[in-house]
Amino acid sequence: MLLNPVYQTKSNSLSKKVIVIGSGFAGLAAACCLADKGFDVQVLEKNDVAGGRARKFEVDGFTFDMGPSWYWMPDVFEQFFARFGKKVSDYYDLKRLDPSYSVFFAKDEIMEVPAKMDALKEMFETYEPGSGPKLEKFLKEAAYKYEVGMRDFVQKPGHSIFEFADLRVVSSLFRLQMFQSMSSHVRKLFKNDRLIQLLEFPVLFLGATPQKTPALYSLMNYADLVLGTWYPMGGMHKIVEGMLSLAKELGVKIELGQEVKQIFVANKHATKVITQKTEFNADIVVGGADYHHVEQQLLQPNHRMYSAKYWDNRTMAPSSLLFYLGVNKRLDNLHHHNLFFDEDFGTHAIEIYENPSWPSKPLFYVCAPSVTDPSVAPAGSENLFVLIPLAPGLEDTEELREKYYHIVMDRLEDLTHQSVREHVVYKRSFAHKDFEKDYHAFKGNAYGLANTLLQTAFLKPKLKSKKVANLFFTGQLTTPGPGVPPSLISGQVVADEIAKSY
Repeated sequence: MLLNPVYQTKSNSLSKKVIVIGSGFAGLAAACCLADKGFDVQVLEKNDVAGGRARKFEVDGFTFDMGPSWYWMPDVFEQFFARFGKKVSDYYDLKRLDPSYSVFFAKDEIMEVPAKMDALKEMFETYEPGSGPKLEKFLKEAAYKYEVGMRDFVQKPGHSIFEFADLRVVSSLFRLQMFQSMSSHVRKLFKNDRLIQLLEFPVLFLGATPQKTPALYSLMNYADLVLGTWYPMGGMHKIVEGMLSLAKELGVKIELGQEVKQIFVANKHATKVITQKTEFNADIVVGGADYHHVEQQLLQPNHRMYSAKYWDNRTMAPSSLLFYLGVNKRLDNLHHHNLFFDEDFGTHAIEIYENPSWPSKPLFYVCAPSVTDPSVAPAGSENLFVLIPLAPGLEDTEELREKYYHIVMDRLEDLTHQSVREHVVYKRSFAHKDFEKDYHAFKGNAYGLANTLLQTAFLKPKLKSKKVANLFFTGQLTTPGPGVPPSLISGQVVADEIAKSY
């Protein structure tokens, strides 16, 4: 049977055969690491483009990244490629954005967040005199959390609590502020509402309100304000292309258009991965697709670790309504990243996390990569990616999508002082139903499992099955959590665990 398309690579018939389901960041990271350790690795991807949520599509001269658009924590990407003696610059060119992003609080009230620390402190002082030294204190604490978190927490596989029974780790728990909320931590130092919103925004996608998110996650502010916001020229899919190039060099075989329908288990070992086209023999299986789908749909009930009730009781990170827009003119008053916080932050957060519903007055985000990178749009045009964070599991209809399109476009036009809608020459929407269809995303989530205190570290779904001896999981529903850098780390962690076992 002819399987298309295939990246043809070398194979080592003497090594253990690993089937990786899914070619997102976690799946590709696991595949590269395992191939580097001598395993014979084959990746099966259901879609016709690799990258999972980080796919791209091209139409009418526009190149759209379909999912992730923020490049934070550049050290995680460098460390990944360094495992193989490579550098990020071997695969794509990074540009640091300055300003990092802009925040629209009201008409003609725009905060442009500078990349340089001196300018950032000056900006804080204009909003709240005396806040510059407080920002230094806040970011010093955040740097400690980032260092300890990256060194002692995120690299652990999360098998049990005893992984964290290290005196150094235990003694740092209070300094990490695991038992204080992000909201109270920020408000102890800052009083200005605009600064508070700026510092709370990075946790919006973690899965809880700032009042219920541990202050540990101010480490995200360190990633944001100190490590900076970057952009890989050509788009976020350039990261995927770099990983695919590395995978090919390491001997990984990647097959697209191969949707897995079943993991066949014999004698407590997964022995075959069955797609709609053929069967693949396996010594080891890595579920890099949606964890819930792999466990609840691809395995028989007696091989599942978790019940349907368990999954229904998980707190999911948000879903999103996305619009990919091609505009036939250049736009004014937009930077690469733009946050529209002209409505109440708390109300929208409650409508995502506390009382799931379509938001009454949504906050939204607009990415205009063509501001930085002319290659992603035709000359004289603009490429827009619009995102409204939503609760997972909501009703998703074309009528609702269109309603919210006009809500955000009304505000976008008003706040940036220009007409946009009449210049839109390409429009595509993407929401819950599409996340379910394209990625088998549980409840149509966009970001995985929420990082609440009761869903952290060893309290997440396990990366190794207790029912199927050679089945492992990776990605944003297991250790260490949602986001691109955590997914990259997740793939490496699971590969290292497999190497220990085999």
